Amino acid sequence: MVHYIALFRVGKATSDEDLEELIRASRTCFHRVHEARNFRSGRNLDAKGEFAFFLSADFESRDKYAMFREDPHFVRFENETLKSKTTSRVEHLYETEPGRDPKYS
Repeated sequence: MVHYIALFRVGKATSDEDLEELIRASRTCFHRVHEARNFRSGRNLDAKGEFAFFLSADFESRDKYAMFREDPHFVRFENETLKSKTTSRVEHLYETEPGRDPKYS
């Protein structure tokens, strides 16, 4: 099992309503992507924090994660929503099962 975390910086002109829309749109998108499990999204409670928005989800394997990245629903969300409201991102992928060799994830 692998866990994906993405942290997003947003532009200074991004409002609270824009962040709410990001959360709603991300949840709608991820509910349509069958590979994603335990999906979460939200905003930073610290208004001065570097990353204002995050996404996270679990995937059975790296292959399922790769399928997610190519899923039409996610690609559309990325192109239409993320690119217009965020300025940059930092992504991490973690193995969550103890004792499992990451090269077999």
